[in-house]
Amino acid sequence: MKNSKATSAPETLEKKTLAETLGLVSEQTDAEREEHFRKNTIMGRMMGSVSTPPSLGEVIEGKVLGIARAAVFVDLPPFGTGIIYGREYINARDIIKKINPGDIIAAKIVGNENEEGYIELSLKEARKAIVWSEAEQAIKEKRVIELVVKEANKGGLILEWQGLQGFLPASQLKAEHYPRISDGNKDRILDELKKLIGQHLSVSIITALPQEGKLIFSEKSQNEKEKEHMIEKYAVGDELEGTVTGAVDFGIFVKLEEGLEGLVHISEIDWALVDDPRTRFKVGEKVRVRIIEIKDGKVSLSIKALKENPWGPAEKKYKKGDDVKGVVIKFNKHGALAAIEEGVAGLVHVSEFGSEDKLREALELGTTYNFKITLFEPKEQRMTLSFIGK
Repeated sequence: MKNSKATSAPETLEKKTLAETLGLVSEQTDAEREEHFRKNTIMGRMMGSVSTPPSLGEVIEGKVLGIARAAVFVDLPPFGTGIIYGREYINARDIIKKINPGDIIAAKIVGNENEEGYIELSLKEARKAIVWSEAEQAIKEKRVIELVVKEANKGGLILEWQGLQGFLPASQLKAEHYPRISDGNKDRILDELKKLIGQHLSVSIITALPQEGKLIFSEKSQNEKEKEHMIEKYAVGDELEGTVTGAVDFGIFVKLEEGLEGLVHISEIDWALVDDPRTRFKVGEKVRVRIIEIKDGKVSLSIKALKENPWGPAEKKYKKGDDVKGVVIKFNKHGALAAIEEGVAGLVHVSEFGSEDKLREALELGTTYNFKITLFEPKEQRMTLSFIGK
């Protein structure tokens, strides 16, 4: 709008002064026009040694002088008169309906003085600028706000605040809302996030970048200090009773107290192989756990640490070269795992059979076979086996 011409302005503005447009006078003398120029235009005021005029992009307040058919005139002393017209008038019609002459409004300068001597203004842009300013203040105050989840995508949730759309990354969700998908499958993550659409979440703004239109929320930032105080009460080695809050592919989540939970990774559930934690635990079940790590505000737990390590007794019972019986418990890309007793298993390498297909033809899950121990390192919990036969 900076280069708008009089001929492109609404009809009510063509070659007319503010007073004429608003019907305040029917004619103006040369002296009156000169006085109008001196008092109501930026250039006139600069020539009269008045303050430096506001710059493009600045938000300025002024009193509404009048509302014409397609224009709003705003008094901006000591700089002159502002105008909202054309596209800016159309864009702000919903706001303009609510204002009256005499109201004080905030508007953003989008054009320097035009041919009629008016400063071109935008209400919509001013509203955005004010909202972004409020967002920055909310960050400083660490203000908590309640918003409704509008949409979901594979990275997180879309929320709306003060007419601005913002993003809540999945990583900034509280534990109870976080999509617990172990393999990182984006479609499954999206399915979980979609369940939150329509829900109210208590969030805080953590990033506001108006130049990029970027507004980022966090659901967990407001309780980080509280959580830190909770964690301070615990130490590695503590044994506790907790409640299972969720079971997923990669482990179970256990609530230690309200607002604090830890993860028992699948590898820390039992010394024996665990295929699916969901078949072993139910939400609400009480479990005994030991804290094995506290790092970056996260608590790692173990159930198997409360049980005797079976590799200890096994060290006294077995040695390299022994013939043993073992049951096949799992196939992987390297071969087959065979347990010679509960919690003590060794790898039968695929190279013994030539291919994975031949290995699966020779060995069946749940079947017991004869093996020879070819490597036995109980302290590292490592063992390899060689297939002998049934």
